[in-house]
Amino acid sequence: MSRHLVVNPIACDGHGLCAELLPELVRLDDWGYPIIAPGPIPGGLEAHVRRAVKACPTLALLIREQRDGGGGRGGRGAGGGRGAGGSRR
Repeated sequence: MSRHLVVNPIACDGHGLCAELLPELVRLDDWGYPIIAPGPIPGGLEAHVRRAVKACPTLALLIREQRDGGGGRGGRGAGGGRGAGGSRR
């Protein structure tokens, strides 16, 4: 299991505080919304990530545990759960 920084795009209002506190992992798009660097949180940045998560004014920044290697399961997107073609009886 590894920890990843994620943003809830619905909750985010684009304040940009995350990019100020954590420029190593967060950059802002043209409208001021965060773009998170892919991959696990580097060990040396754990404390900084927790600080940025706590400081987010809309609580849109999250730390999520993800299985290493993933194998294409458990995430959002094609084939990730019940959807088209799945039976539910």
